[in-house]
Amino acid sequence: MAYIRKDVSTLTAGERRRFVRALLELKRRGEYDEFVRMHIDYYVSDGEGGLRTAHMTPSFLPWHRRFLLELENALRRVDPSVTVPYWDWTRNRTATAVPWTADLLGGNGRRSDRQVTTGPFAHATGNWTIKDGVTDISFLTRDLGRARDPIGLPTKADVEWALSDPVYDVSPWDSTVTRGFRNKLEGWGTGRGSTAWLNHNRVHRWVGGAMVGGASVNDPVFWLHHAFIDLLWTRWQRRHREHRYLPAEPPLPGSSQFRRVVARHQTLPPWDVTPDKLEDAGRIYRYA
Repeated sequence: MAYIRKDVSTLTAGERRRFVRALLELKRRGEYDEFVRMHIDYYVSDGEGGLRTAHMTPSFLPWHRRFLLELENALRRVDPSVTVPYWDWTRNRTATAVPWTADLLGGNGRRSDRQVTTGPFAHATGNWTIKDGVTDISFLTRDLGRARDPIGLPTKADVEWALSDPVYDVSPWDSTVTRGFRNKLEGWGTGRGSTAWLNHNRVHRWVGGAMVGGASVNDPVFWLHHAFIDLLWTRWQRRHREHRYLPAEPPLPGSSQFRRVVARHQTLPPWDVTPDKLEDAGRIYRYA
């Protein structure tokens, strides 16, 4: 039977407590940092050579769906009642709203060094030391809303702009495309400054601190954010039932994307699974 992923704002006090405890237990065991390292390893950009699976590529959505399932399975081995909640940032839009509460993810970083000092993931608790990242900082950092250069969270209209595009993705299947649902949701825009960060990417920038870059998994909000991105993919699928993951076939030799993107029936590293098999997770979980 499929289990339920809930809106984080609807969790009971007990559900919040169990979710946090399961995360802290994975961290204590060393399992959590393995997820951080995996995301760093697969954060490959357009400008780099080789296969892209996690970002700037059509497989952005199925890759993160499987990544979420791996984390969720680990959490459920600790506590079978736990599932990953989602953060609807079109509704909970301030630095004091859920999930930035003392019993969940804690609040913003302090002004001097952006260190998170409240909640269960504060460095002072001794339970959440950053071990893998782009800097040597050992504490979790946030800059909610970016104090020096303010940025707003995406709106319902921004999400609708992505959901209304019936085509999943288009050639050249990278961060430069301006059509297709995948990049409109992933959010690699044109121009400079905050206008270049859309939807998914804009949320990472709004949170700031550890959430910027390949080591973003160090902030547990990563999972809540990507659960909402996954929910938006399911909404797109329901709205455009005749459209599927693209490309259906791999780019041919001579193409700039030859062996750089994963087609519908190709294996999606690091797992032995294809995007085709990840398009429907309804037998595993559903969203409340």
